[in-house]
Amino acid sequence: MPDALEVVDLRKSFAAPNGERIEVLRGLTFTVNAGECVAITGPSGSGKSTLLHLVGGLDTADHGSLTTFRREEIGFVFQFHYLLPDLSALENVALPLLIRRRGVAYQTARHLLDSSGLGDRLDHPVSHLSGGEQQRVAVARALITKPRLVLADEPTGNLDPSIGEEIGKSLLSYVRAHSRIALIATHSPALAELCDRVLVLEGGRLSA
Repeated sequence: MPDALEVVDLRKSFAAPNGERIEVLRGLTFTVNAGECVAITGPSGSGKSTLLHLVGGLDTADHGSLTTFRREEIGFVFQFHYLLPDLSALENVALPLLIRRRGVAYQTARHLLDSSGLGDRLDHPVSHLSGGEQQRVAVARALITKPRLVLADEPTGNLDPSIGEEIGKSLLSYVRAHSRIALIATHSPALAELCDRVLVLEGGRLSA
């Protein structure tokens, strides 16, 4: 199993309406080691989400190489929660394990939600939860399979600073406690400051 994320000369372009190619990523090279959390910052439209999609296997690069993780080894956290509104918080978090027919799904989900401060909200439909509570559910769902790689795309973008910091710390705690890898795209200086390193993506290139 890979113990580091290695990205070498990664390139990605898209076709503009006029037929021209727009280079979004222009040869990115970096490494994230196990137990390390790296923030990717940069202006809107700089390609942060594109980078996460390539690393997570949701899109294909034009050129370059990167460490390949199995789908079940990756946990995704998005700015918009993508929770199932008709299910409870407990059911949403347990779902990834239920799909794999693991009998400990609800027990594990309950533990994660308890540790997230949502022990009294287990049976509430997620549509009845606040934005911060929904994002905590989304983080718990991403971590329930104990992924080796966590990819978070603006995970605190719609939250007030205190809730955002809490969620950032929970991701960092998971990475460090289990020697995992996290790549977090964010506009938040506070969240970036919590991470081990910050890489700035601008003009299709990365700088430290």
